[in-house]
Amino acid sequence: MKDRRNSESKDVLSFGPFSLFASERLLKKADEPVPLGGRALDILIALAQRAGEVVTRKELISTVWPDVTVEEGNLRFQMATLRKALGDGRDGARYVSNVAGRGYCFVAPVTRSTAALTVPVTGMARTERIQKLPQRLTRMVGRDDTVRALAEQLQMWRFVSIVGSGGVGKTTVAISVAHTLVDGFHDAIFFIDLAALTDPQLVPTAVASALGLVLQTQDPLVGLLAFIGDKRILLVLDNCEHVIGVAAALAERVVSQAPQAHILATSREALRVEGEHVHLLYSLECPPEKAGLTAMEALRYPAAQLFMERAAASGHGAVPSDIDAPIVAQICRRLDGVALAIELAASRVGSLGIRGTAELLDNRFSLLWHGRRTALPRHETLNAMLDWSYSLLSEREKVVLCRLSVFVGVFTLQSAGSVASETNVDEAVVIDAVASLVAKSLISTTIINESTYYRLLDATRAYAAAKLAERGEADRIARRHAIFYSKFLEHDEIIQSPFDEHDLSRYAPHIGNVRAALGWALSDHGDVAVGIQFATWAAPLFFGLSLLEECRGWCERALAALDDASRGTRQEMILQEALAMSTMYTRGHSDQARAAIERGLALAEALEDRVRQLRLLVGLNLFFGRLGDIRGALAIAEQGGVIAQAGKDPAGAVLAEWMLGASNHFLGNQAAAQPHLERGMALAVELGTVNTNFFRLERIRALVHLARALWLRGFGDKALRIAQKALDEAASRDHPVPICVSQLYVSTILLWTGDLSGAGDLIEQLIVHAGRYSLAPYRAQGIALKGELAIAREEPESGLDLIRSALETLRAQRFNALLPGFIGASAEGLCKTGQIEEALFSINVAVARATNSGMEFDLSELLRIKSQVLAAQHNRESAMNYLSEALAVARAQSALAWELRSTMFLARLLAEDGQRNQARHTLALVYDRFTEGFETADLKLARALLEDLQ
Repeated sequence: MKDRRNSESKDVLSFGPFSLFASERLLKKADEPVPLGGRALDILIALAQRAGEVVTRKELISTVWPDVTVEEGNLRFQMATLRKALGDGRDGARYVSNVAGRGYCFVAPVTRSTAALTVPVTGMARTERIQKLPQRLTRMVGRDDTVRALAEQLQMWRFVSIVGSGGVGKTTVAISVAHTLVDGFHDAIFFIDLAALTDPQLVPTAVASALGLVLQTQDPLVGLLAFIGDKRILLVLDNCEHVIGVAAALAERVVSQAPQAHILATSREALRVEGEHVHLLYSLECPPEKAGLTAMEALRYPAAQLFMERAAASGHGAVPSDIDAPIVAQICRRLDGVALAIELAASRVGSLGIRGTAELLDNRFSLLWHGRRTALPRHETLNAMLDWSYSLLSEREKVVLCRLSVFVGVFTLQSAGSVASETNVDEAVVIDAVASLVAKSLISTTIINESTYYRLLDATRAYAAAKLAERGEADRIARRHAIFYSKFLEHDEIIQSPFDEHDLSRYAPHIGNVRAALGWALSDHGDVAVGIQFATWAAPLFFGLSLLEECRGWCERALAALDDASRGTRQEMILQEALAMSTMYTRGHSDQARAAIERGLALAEALEDRVRQLRLLVGLNLFFGRLGDIRGALAIAEQGGVIAQAGKDPAGAVLAEWMLGASNHFLGNQAAAQPHLERGMALAVELGTVNTNFFRLERIRALVHLARALWLRGFGDKALRIAQKALDEAASRDHPVPICVSQLYVSTILLWTGDLSGAGDLIEQLIVHAGRYSLAPYRAQGIALKGELAIAREEPESGLDLIRSALETLRAQRFNALLPGFIGASAEGLCKTGQIEEALFSINVAVARATNSGMEFDLSELLRIKSQVLAAQHNRESAMNYLSEALAVARAQSALAWELRSTMFLARLLAEDGQRNQARHTLALVYDRFTEGFETADLKLARALLEDLQ
C-alpha cells in the first residue's frame, strides 16, 4: 500500500481559526499548535482534504488503521476527540457532520494555500509525540547511568520491570527512559498509570484507552493484541503492584504475541512472568560516616546532591559548608537514600534550616511532611506512600511488618521468626511473610560476612512502629525482642570475658538491636529482670567491640537496678568486672573503678571463680600501678602468684609472672623484671593461652614492659625488635586498648633510643586512635609525649605548653604512672628556656613523686636532670652530688642505659675541669659494657665524646 504521508499535499488547509499543515501533520489555531493525537489527526486530514464530500466509515477506518481490524467504536472515540479539539458545536461553529447510515462530512469552508511553515517540522513532530508522556524532570540526580542502561536493556530484551521500594524513583526513571527512546519509537510510546485503578480487570481497558482504542469485546485483551499486531510500540505500565496479577498476564501475552511491542513496567515487586527481565532500582548512594567530611566530598554523592537541590528550591539560599556536610550526610543515611524521603525532608530546610530538619527527623510527624503540589497523591507525604503499600498487604503480612519494626538495623530470619511469631509452628509462616515483604520491596536484604540479613528502611520502620502501637503490641513485642537477644548472647558464651571471644566481628551487625533491646528492658516501662540478665551478657560484648563508654553506661544502669535477690550473684560479678575495666580505660582511676574491682573480687572469691578472681587481680594490679602505688601493685602481683600456685593454675601463673615483671620494672628492679616477663612468655606459649584475647592483651603489656626493661639494661637492638613485635600483635588484635598500650610504651622506647622521627609518627597515631575511641588518659599521655618530643627537638616553648595541658587531664583522672617522667621533661624544657628556678622546682616535684610512690624506674634519669639544672645554676658541688646519686641508683637498678647518660654528663663536667683523661676513662668503662645497640643515639653520642676526649 502506498504511504499516505508521502502522498499528502504540501498545501495548507485553512478553516475557521485553524490552519492544517497536512504534510507536517500539524494543526494550528491562531499560530499556536493544537495538541491532537495521531489517529484524530489522520481523520481530520482525510475529511478536510475531501471537504464537502461524505467519507464512509469504512474508508476512514482503512485510512487511519491500515492493515488492522478495529471496531467502529474506535472511530467514534477518535471522532469525539477531534470534535472536542476543534470546539465543534461551541458558539455555533460546525466542522464535522455525521451523515446517518453513510459516514462523515467536513462541512466548514476550506481554503488552500502554499504559505511557508514558520515552526520547525521536526520540533513539532517531537512535541506531538512527547505529549503522550508525562513531563520529565528538568534534572534527575544520580540516575543517568541507570537510564542509559535501562534504555539498552529495553531494546535488547523488550520487557523490563523496574522494581524497588516506594519513593525510590521508579516512575521518574521510567519516564526518563521513555523520553530517551522517543525518536526510536516515533509516536508509539504510551504511558499508562495504573495507580488510579481499583479493579484489576480494567488494566486492558486502560491500556487500550491510552492507545486510543475502544474495546467492546468480551475479552478486551484479544482486541488489544489484534490492534497492536506487529507495530513497534512501547508501553510504560506504571505502578503494577496493586493489579499485579492482571498486569503480569497482559505483559506476558503482549510480549509473546506482538513481536515488536516493548514493555517497561514499574512495580514494588517483580511480575514474575515469561520474558520479564528485572532491574532492581536501589536507593541513591549516600555520603559515608566519616570524620572530617567536607561539603565538596559530600556533594559527590547523589543523595546529598538531591537534598541540597531540593533545599535550595525550598528557599534555603546558603551554600553547604563543611559544618553542614556531616549533618546532610547523616540525614541522607537516615533516610536510606530514598529519593522521595530526601525530597520531603529537604522541603523543610527553607524554614527549619539543615540542623533543625535533622533534629525533627526523629519526630514521627515527619511522615506527614508534604512535597511538591504536583506530586501523585500517594507521593504527597511519606505516610501516604506507605499507606498505599500497607493497604496492598494481606493481614498476616501487616502483622509481621508491624512486629518487625522493633528491629533496629539488620536482623536475621531466625530473629524475625522468633520475635514476630506466636508459636514455633508459626515461625514458618512468618518466614514466608518476610520473603513476601522482600519481594514487595518493604524489606531490603544485604550480605554481611557472607550471610543474608534483612532490614526495614527507616521511614518504613517508623510507620510500622506506629501501626504496632495502634495494635497495642509495642511492649509485648519489645519484651520478646529483648529476650531473644539476651538468649542469643548467653548461648554464644561470650560472657567469659571481654577478651575471651576470638572474633567479635560477627556480632557487630546485631549491636543496634542489642542497644534498643537494652534500652527498652532497663526503661520505666520495660522489664528490669530481663534487662539485668541481658546487660550481663551484653557488657562484655560492648567492651570487646571497643564501645567502652557504652559498656560503662549499661553496667551502671544494670547495677543500679539490682534488687536484693540479684546482689551477690554471678550476674553482679560480671557487671562489676566490666564496669571496673571500662571505667579505668575511659574515666581513669576513680574510686568507682576501685570499688567495682574490689566488689567483683569479693564475689569471685565467694563464688570460687578462680579464673575471674585472677583477672580481677590483674585489673587491681593495673589500677594500683597507674595510680602510682607501685608497692601496692607488687603486693597484688604476689597475691596472684599465691592463688595460682594454690589452685595449680598454669594460666594464672602466667598472669602472675607478667604482673610481677611489670611491677618490678616500674619499681626500678630491671634485673628481676626481665626474667619474670620472659618466664611468663615461655609458659604462655607452652600452654597455648597466648591465643585467647585476654592473654593477648596481657602479652602485649608484657612485651612492651620487657622491651623497656631490655633497653634500660643495655640491650637496645633486642628491645627494638620486641617493641615492633608488640606493635604488630596489637594491630592484628584491632582493639583500641592494646593498640594504645603498644603505641604509648613503644613511643617512650623510641624517644629513649633517639629515633625522634619514628617517635613522632607513633605519637600522632596514639593521639588520633585514643581520641577516636574516647580513651582520654591515653590521649593525654600521647600529648605529653608530643611535648617531650618537642623539647628533645629544641622546641621547648611548644613542648612545655603540651605537657602542661596533658598533666591537667592526667592528674584529674589519676593516671600517675608516667607523671614523674613528664614532669622531669618539663624541667628540661624550663632549663632550656632559662627558667632555672621553675625547672628546679619541677624536678624536685618529679623526684619526690617517684620516691614516694615507688615508681623509680626513671629515678636515675630524674636525678641526672636535677644535676643539669643545678649545673646551669652554677651550683657545681650540688650538681656533682646528685650526679653521683643518679649513677648509684642506675647501678642498683641494673639500668645500664641510665648509667651511660649520667656518665656522659659526668665526663663533660670532668672535661670542663681539665680532667679529660679521667673523663675518657670513666666513660669508656661504661661504654665497653654494651654488647649491642651501637646505632642508637646515646651510644653514638658516647662514641663521639670518647673520640673527642682522645
